[in-house]
Amino acid sequence: MTSHDVVLRVRKVFRLKKVGHAGTLDPDATGVLVICLGKATKAVRFLVNDNKEYEAVMILGISTDSQDASGRVLKKVDELKVSELEVRKALEKLQGQTDQIPPMLSAIHYQGKRLYQLARQGKVVERAPRKIKIFSLEILEMELPRVKFHVVCSKGTYIRTLCADAGEILGCGAHQAELVRIRSGNFHIRDSLTLEELRETTHPEPFLLPWK
Repeated sequence: MTSHDVVLRVRKVFRLKKVGHAGTLDPDATGVLVICLGKATKAVRFLVNDNKEYEAVMILGISTDSQDASGRVLKKVDELKVSELEVRKALEKLQGQTDQIPPMLSAIHYQGKRLYQLARQGKVVERAPRKIKIFSLEILEMELPRVKFHVVCSKGTYIRTLCADAGEILGCGAHQAELVRIRSGNFHIRDSLTLEELRETTHPEPFLLPWK
């Protein structure tokens, strides 16, 4: 399911045409997607600038063309020869303000087309690096090749690219296996509704937050 698919479902629930989201989630990701209704869609351009918070699982030793688990495997090492200390040091190098090259399978525009549209045609184009900031990155669990971590980052950060970059530093490759956005700006997953909860309620209006 894409973020646009979520918008379509919310439109049906509220019977509204004017619905937008503030910050795309990859189809493989779950978690917080901020939805704006009616006049509140004017706030989208401000909300997309908010910092994000994620929990992710990275698998070392396997790299894919999409940098996540749904992609085609490009490289797989026979034996993983990295230590937990090396993993920690690699992730430390990715903290702070850095340049990140967006993945080809992304919704970024390039000469009037989305990058993922070009990727589906088998094309690879040069992408300009973008300034991002990793405010904090904490390893939650590590049982190699699986690494679960928590990250707080600036807008426009691709966590799957973060995983791929860590794999490059370690020389073994890596991909993102799981991703949950637990916060977007002031909106936290603990205060969120699932699509199922929203669809099953007969009066969804009480769940709306006021826009000021």
